[in-house]
Amino acid sequence: MRDTLVLNASFEPLSTVTLNRAVVLVLQDKAVVEQAHPELRVRGAAVDLPVPRVIRLCRYVRVPFRRQAPWSRRGVLVRDQHRCAYCGRRATTVDHVVPRAQGGGDSWLNTVASCAEDNHRKADRTPEQAGMPLLHQPFEPTPADAMLLAMRASERSALPAWLADSAA
Repeated sequence: MRDTLVLNASFEPLSTVTLNRAVVLVLQDKAVVEQAHPELRVRGAAVDLPVPRVIRLCRYVRVPFRRQAPWSRRGVLVRDQHRCAYCGRRATTVDHVVPRAQGGGDSWLNTVASCAEDNHRKADRTPEQAGMPLLHQPFEPTPADAMLLAMRASERSALPAWLADSAA
């Protein structure tokens, strides 16, 4: 089952949680279901509620300001839409533009999504040294962009219409 989108009491997106966590928040009256899956329900001895796609917290949660989105391999794959930066095919791994052996590190601007074949072919060389130009330059998403990209990747239909339009 896909993750459930969590909105703050002010309707701003906060994060995604597992279905189990979303159900617990609703059952504890800490959240309300804003959008549910049309045909699926969670049933138990004393429970019968629709499977939540989007929940909204009942109380406002103050979120500390975050200047940068945290780097992750999954984040790079989502940012690059699982497309190889060298050939455009489906990417399954992350490649360092400047290899770690040459001093490159794990950062948004030094990593791109890559298919296994191109990652192996490029090896410990820069794209210029390997003769493999990048189809697009890596960029650092803002924290809000990173969350919207992740939500879009997990399930675009889970977003309410008003949020899906702003994420496009």
